[in-house]
Amino acid sequence: MKKNILITGGAGFIGSHVVRLFVNKYPDYRIVNLDKLTYAGNLENLRDVENAPNYTFVKEDICRYEKMQEIFRTYSIDGVIHLAAESHVDRSIKDPFTFAKTNVLGTLSLLQAAREYWDGDYDGRRFYHVSTDEVYGALGFDGTLFTETTKYDPHSPYSASKAGSDHFVRAFHDTYGLPTVITNCSNNYGPYQFPEKLIPLFINNIRHDKPLPVYGRGENVRDWLYVEDHARAIDAVYHRGRIAETYNIGGFNEWKNIDLIRVVIRTVDRLLGRPEGAGEKLIAYVTDRAGHDLRYAIDSTKLKNELGWEPSLQFEEGIEKTVRWYLDNQAWLDSVTSGEYEKYYEKMYGRR
Repeated sequence: MKKNILITGGAGFIGSHVVRLFVNKYPDYRIVNLDKLTYAGNLENLRDVENAPNYTFVKEDICRYEKMQEIFRTYSIDGVIHLAAESHVDRSIKDPFTFAKTNVLGTLSLLQAAREYWDGDYDGRRFYHVSTDEVYGALGFDGTLFTETTKYDPHSPYSASKAGSDHFVRAFHDTYGLPTVITNCSNNYGPYQFPEKLIPLFINNIRHDKPLPVYGRGENVRDWLYVEDHARAIDAVYHRGRIAETYNIGGFNEWKNIDLIRVVIRTVDRLLGRPEGAGEKLIAYVTDRAGHDLRYAIDSTKLKNELGWEPSLQFEEGIEKTVRWYLDNQAWLDSVTSGEYEKYYEKMYGRR
């Protein structure tokens, strides 16, 4: 069946993997990639599909409601996979207003545009909102996991903004009947991630013998999910998930930050032909981040039982693939860290 799917944030890290999967797997769909091309959006991530006949890119801001209305009409949008978001905790601490605007008001803009355009005809239509495990707050070391019924307890401006957007999505289903679904995922890693995030930042810093800043003593625990596994989960939930449900997506890969960092160091050192553990000297412990949650861990049992999804890679295998990708694509990494690609987009699409 022909479908016109709007994927927001499709030039970003997770979004580009979802766009690529849908363009290649569903040639009968038209995939409309909507991205504002902020610092973390990079069309280089999608060079391999940019000329596909079922792919269209639109540069726009989800907060511009009238433009969202226009896009729904122009492309006859049947479904939305909403990934566009400000997503870095440190940036949210410095600039909470931007996070509230994009993550809450931007989501509201899309919800209202979808509701208006579909006008109660929801057959075959779906609004899929991609969220984060950070909305649940923090766990202790007692082995408990976040489930879909865990109470929301956000601790940073970022997680508060995502919690707010989640609530709006549920409210639009409960109030207007909009066919919605939400997923909350754990930390993603893999190719094309903007190097402000831990794993690509540390790979790049090790490569250049720069310090590796570790918050506190590195005791915080995160659950790590390979990005291509996340894209497969999004595919499954979009097509087969139940309306008005929430599904948690995790990698079953809990690691203390300091242990993860040492795995990254060993892998980079080995692939660069350096003595094992040479990068250990680069570790620099810094003052812990305000509101830094101790532990995140997701229970994906519901997703596995209902839709048959489970992660395909163990962490060491995923890290090996990830480090190899960044070392094999140093031109991409250098372009992103230097900001050269942003100058190109300003010339092509105007100032952001």
